[in-house]
Amino acid sequence: MGSIIAARFELQDEAARAVNALVDAGFARERISSFFVNPAGQHDRFAVGGDRDKSPGAEETDKGAAAGVAAGAGAGAVAGVAAAPVAGPLGPVLGGLVGGHLGGLVGSLSATDDDPVPRRVAGMLVAVQLDESADVADSADAVNSAVEQRAMRVLQDLQGTDLERAEGQIRDGDWIDFDPLIAPQWVQGGVG
Repeated sequence: MGSIIAARFELQDEAARAVNALVDAGFARERISSFFVNPAGQHDRFAVGGDRDKSPGAEETDKGAAAGVAAGAGAGAVAGVAAAPVAGPLGPVLGGLVGGHLGGLVGSLSATDDDPVPRRVAGMLVAVQLDESADVADSADAVNSAVEQRAMRVLQDLQGTDLERAEGQIRDGDWIDFDPLIAPQWVQGGVG
């Protein structure tokens, strides 16, 4: 594993220029990776599509829906009783069904939280691995910091955005352990 610095670019041509600039700055081509990152939710981790079996922030919606159905059905039945002279004997039943349906919807929506995990914006990601191992001696920290700063400067000079730092491995131009679901560690300018 090694330290990786990455940045997002809007266009494929911009990403290609960034790769060439990193090579010109002395980084090994086989330690540079460039690929498109899909929008969140579109990484097809499941056979039916999507990234997860349940959307982040939606873990409590089942409980909210159940509470909403109960409250809505009760309120709807009461409204149906009041409307019985006009709607007839089915008023309380229809009121309970409609109230339960609307209550379930409102209850599940109220139990939905904002996604607490920062996500990457879709686009071309250019990443460069800075070192071969995370076990670098303390005396080399200043050198590694300078190499990291040089990589960030190259990416920023070419209008790379959402700079992030990661641990991983890039082999022959492929970031072999990249996981789009892991929250990025923004260096600066990140969307999270």
